[in-house]
Amino acid sequence: RVDRIKRQMFPQGCAPKTIPDGVLSRRSLVLGGAVAAIMTMLVTAVLAGALHRPLLPWFAAGSLLLFLTYSFPPLQLNYRGGGELLEMAGVGVLLPWLHLYLQSGELLSGALWCLPGLAMTSAASAMASGLSDEESDVAGGKRTFVTVFGNAAARRAVELALLSSCVYWALLTRMIPALLPWWVAAPLVVLTILHWRGIRRCSSSARTNAFQAQRRYKALLHRGIWSGGLVLSLGFALKGLLS
Repeated sequence: RVDRIKRQMFPQGCAPKTIPDGVLSRRSLVLGGAVAAIMTMLVTAVLAGALHRPLLPWFAAGSLLLFLTYSFPPLQLNYRGGGELLEMAGVGVLLPWLHLYLQSGELLSGALWCLPGLAMTSAASAMASGLSDEESDVAGGKRTFVTVFGNAAARRAVELALLSSCVYWALLTRMIPALLPWWVAAPLVVLTILHWRGIRRCSSSARTNAFQAQRRYKALLHRGIWSGGLVLSLGFALKGLLS
């Protein structure tokens, strides 16, 4: 419904919307999602035995439940002000934790200290995603960080969350150097700060309905998050090879 509203309000200002533009029918979308959910549970059930990861189906079920509470009745938290929190929990906590368990077989380990840093960058991405939907979300009665606090406050929160992740990585390398050595954290922090400075420079232009500027803003943000994540992953891989 909100996608349809945005398409009507800004016919040239947004990408095609899946159901309103007939990219997929409602029936095809529901059927495809149901098949994907069933296949997820079947694959993780097989892998649980083959890889000796008995908790893997529970992780998969929790991930699916998170998706359902995001968009579907009765909760539909994405429409009621909980979308950013769910995205932060899913992308920044649950999925990395799932992969940690899949790789190591350990449910709880020291590497879980990395999750707050990942959660902060996921929160930044989640809040930024609402910038381009501000007026259509208001018209559709959808509550997001942007519709509640406004465009400027949302941009400040995005930039604060990204910068906070740098502070967290710097503190983590001081508190648990065995987990995150300085030579892993330093390039991650430097790279993220460089992207943060670029984001700050174009922040003022990413105002309400400035769709092109918002695309640049979010592209810089995502590039900083992805490149930082790649540096972190490579650092951990190298640390494993050297240990």
